[in-house]
Amino acid sequence: MILKLTPLILLIAAVECQFNSQDATLAMLERVNEPLFIPKCETGVMLEVPTDYLPSGYQEAAIQNQLNNRFRNRIQIPIKKIQIPDVSDLLALPRLGTFSTFVPRHRKLSARLITLFMEMRTVEDFFALAAYLRDRINPSLFVYAFSVAIMNRQDTRNVRLPPVSETFPGRYVDGSVFVRAREESYILSDSLVSMRATIEIPQDYTATQREPEHRVAYFREDLGINLHHWHWHLIYPFEGPREVVQKNRRGELFYYAHQQIIGRYDFERLCNKLPRTVRLQNFAEPIPEAYFPKLTSQIASRNWQSRPGGLRMRDINREADQLKVDIADLERWRARFLEAIERGRVESTNGTTIPLTEQNGIDILGDMMEPSQYSVNPQLYGQLHNMLHVVISLIHDPDHRFLETFSVIGEASTAMRDPAFYRIHSLVNDIFNLHKQSLPRYTVQQLEFQGIQVRGIEISTKGTTQRNTFMTYWEKSTVDLSRGMDFFPRGPVFARFTHLQHMPFTLNVDVRSITKNILCCVFYEITFRLPTLAKEDKL
Repeated sequence: MILKLTPLILLIAAVECQFNSQDATLAMLERVNEPLFIPKCETGVMLEVPTDYLPSGYQEAAIQNQLNNRFRNRIQIPIKKIQIPDVSDLLALPRLGTFSTFVPRHRKLSARLITLFMEMRTVEDFFALAAYLRDRINPSLFVYAFSVAIMNRQDTRNVRLPPVSETFPGRYVDGSVFVRAREESYILSDSLVSMRATIEIPQDYTATQREPEHRVAYFREDLGINLHHWHWHLIYPFEGPREVVQKNRRGELFYYAHQQIIGRYDFERLCNKLPRTVRLQNFAEPIPEAYFPKLTSQIASRNWQSRPGGLRMRDINREADQLKVDIADLERWRARFLEAIERGRVESTNGTTIPLTEQNGIDILGDMMEPSQYSVNPQLYGQLHNMLHVVISLIHDPDHRFLETFSVIGEASTAMRDPAFYRIHSLVNDIFNLHKQSLPRYTVQQLEFQGIQVRGIEISTKGTTQRNTFMTYWEKSTVDLSRGMDFFPRGPVFARFTHLQHMPFTLNVDVRSITKNILCCVFYEITFRLPTLAKEDKL
């Protein structure tokens, strides 16, 4: 909980408080390009950082107390001083560069940082290391690894992470929004904060209805679904300590989650008179789907690159990223997956084979498709899923001759905006289905429960008396952009998004158990409601 103090109290003197993991987390993830010693949060929370934790350019000013005098009237959370481990390798990624968990070099850096965070013995040590690193390393790398650690450390399990849309709002709104936000925050500052206008985000800012694929942009560009995809990669990172990466049924859940996404996306396409998603099958053919995201990376101050329709995937050879992958590699990895499914077994690194059974086959394949260092034989089966993301994300500059970086499909928090994401996962889903089709049919004994009968399933939706009817509508929700607006005046700046929402519905399941002529009836009732982003305003 964030402490609430009146401005009068804040002006009297600095207020020291005990260490609070929740407040420290919010401060760490707010305005990540601003130095940590600048007050964060609406209440002016300030992390009291040891002088030698500060970037070298600020240490002399801190020694002369100039920084302390300027920012002293704040709530101060003390940061412990510890012996800092060697972190020189983490500085290899430029601070103002781009970061992607799909790029192997970046993934190894994130694994190293996650491991360091997880190895800190106490929560105070963990935040001390985070405070030292935050203003030294790439902010995107820091936010990702720090968030993974927060979700996996036992002593931070109850800490709430802010949505990444607040930390990096530039991944979800175009640059013109920040021009308007700057005007609002500059003119209506201090006592006039409450008068700032909410900035409306149009639904059709990336294309017009002349582009058929834009008919389902409301699904792809939905803030909630992209936050979900980011959250997935926080729970299931590619690399790091075993207890963080190798979670129970990781591969099976990768299959299930993306299979459900494709199913829902195809449903939306059919509702908009579009065909089902065509899987990415021939890697040499042009990709007809174009995408122009209209977004700017606030970290690197670079545009997220667009992809005109008709471009072909090409071999990637980027020395700066230590990244080399050929289209032939993708074809070879796919062929090895298909061969393993046809044979019903995969080869391990020690030469033995592992059968793809009903119990664990899909889990093994899923863990190989989105590989980690603990997957079965990553050298043989490669990185088909990850490298498809990378190759398409760099289709505009495969050899780095124009010094461009990846497009939105190369970043977990934005990948679902691109139509090509669904073509990749339709291919992946079809590969998994080949395995599912190779399994024997379920027997009656496997499916039935003796003495148990499901007599009926029914949906009831709020707002209608019709049975088995879902109701959807457009809803407007607001997001506070100010947590990600570096060096702007303080106070909230809201943007309003229009997104698809549904009325709450109840699933009623009539289950009956018959035992020794005694009839037991159980009615299960489950109510569903999607969470809104923030303040809601029904249309």
